[in-house]
Amino acid sequence: MAGALKTKLQIVEVGDRNDFRNAFSSLLKQRAGALLVLPAILFARNENEIADLAIKNRLPTIFYQRRFAEVGGLMSYGPIVPELWRRIGVLVGKILNGSKPADLPVEQATKFELVINLKTAKQIGLTIPPNVLARADRVIR
Repeated sequence: MAGALKTKLQIVEVGDRNDFRNAFSSLLKQRAGALLVLPAILFARNENEIADLAIKNRLPTIFYQRRFAEVGGLMSYGPIVPELWRRIGVLVGKILNGSKPADLPVEQATKFELVINLKTAKQIGLTIPPNVLARADRVIR
């Protein structure tokens, strides 16, 4: 996909929270234009630090959960978590009513949300185009 978009994909691995500063330093040396944070417990537990480093380094960052944008990250795009829990409840109900777990279909999230933090955009000197703001489910001002 990165090739189709004429974009170079850079992967930076971190093993623990002590690696975050070095990871951002590496991204800046490589002249990264943005950062996509993928789902991982390490990132979820340290979302504030990641958001702070992204702002400090003026690196546009997108996370997979709404909380990231709420704590100062630029934006998030991912499944609506309460909807996932509702679906889990439905499946648990089926199991409790006698369905075999192996007989239940595997489901994927179907409802997603885009959250944009305009305060952060301003801090890092980024202007979000009006057509992107219009598509957001929530805009933090």
